[in-house]
Amino acid sequence: MNDNTLLECVEHETGPAPTHSVIWLHGLGADGHDFAPIVPELRLPTGKAVRFVFPHATVQPVTINGGMAMRSWYDILTPQLVKREDEAGIRVSEQAILALIARENARGVPSANIVLAGFSQGCAMTLHTGIRAPFKLAGLMGLSGYLPLGDLAQAEHQAANLDTPIFLAHGTYDPVVAPERAEVSRAKLQELGYKVQWHTYPMPHSVCPEEIADISQFLQSVLV
Repeated sequence: MNDNTLLECVEHETGPAPTHSVIWLHGLGADGHDFAPIVPELRLPTGKAVRFVFPHATVQPVTINGGMAMRSWYDILTPQLVKREDEAGIRVSEQAILALIARENARGVPSANIVLAGFSQGCAMTLHTGIRAPFKLAGLMGLSGYLPLGDLAQAEHQAANLDTPIFLAHGTYDPVVAPERAEVSRAKLQELGYKVQWHTYPMPHSVCPEEIADISQFLQSVLV
């Protein structure tokens, strides 16, 4: 992907001329189609037109999977996730996400009406990008993930989203991103002054109906 190329996306609009947007980032090895079917399950009110944008990450070799090429927001170098991190890859994807936000702005949706969301690796990119954004977003939603480059968060985070609601959800039986890793991320965000809503569910590395209901409530509370 060069600097002038936007990521390809799956889009779903709940009504004409959307005034709000949700940019939802998939997990490792998935693509933008992964979460697109969740839109009708959210049962959002019909009075507000929302554009859901589900981008496809680029295809790249992933070290932890034997170098197999797959859609990934950045390389994963070790099962410990934060022991060694692909900082360069994370920052490239950060710029790609900011470009998608800018496109929503160009389509008439201000940043304050945009929720950045993601699952697993997509959650990591949501939190990384959201706390560094120099403009206010409507909300951040991180599912079954963690905050990458945590040691740099203190120096790099911006004040623009200190009052922006952050929805964090995690499965108590998650074998991919350990709940303890998510709890460390929650604590770091709170230490930096962010407002975190913390939810846990008896599930593995996945999504459950109770969580979808909570996601719906969160989106309705911030897409105003």
